[in-house]
Amino acid sequence: MNRLALPETQILERAMKIRTLTMSLLAASLLVGLAACKGPEAEQARQDAAQAADSAGVAARDAVDRAAAATREATDEAAVASREAAADTQQALDRAADSTAAAAAEAKVAAKDAAANASEATATAAQNVADKARDVADDAKDNADHGNH
Repeated sequence: MNRLALPETQILERAMKIRTLTMSLLAASLLVGLAACKGPEAEQARQDAAQAADSAGVAARDAVDRAAAATREATDEAAVASREAAADTQQALDRAADSTAAAAAEAKVAAKDAAANASEATATAAQNVADKARDVADDAKDNADHGNH
């Protein structure tokens, strides 16, 4: 038995082996029981039992074949679903990567804008300080000029 097979496959394999074995034992016991009988009726009964055993064997093989086909089909469907899920996951990862790259670009622009605004604010503040210093210097000069006269 394949240890790597799906649990459903293993269960089906066991069930089919047990069923085939059971049918074979039943047919063999019928043949043994009928072999003890004698006469034309016994011969007909043996032939019927052999035909029944053959039919049971064919039916068991057909059942195993149908179960194996159903298992293969289910496995194929599961593989397709798995591939589709992997593709969907890859697409989601691609979208997430694109969104992250876009957010990083926006953050970079925002940082540049913030730096430019900070530089402008610093320049404005420096200009205001320089203007105030000029005003103070002008006042001091005026005071000095009035004090000398």
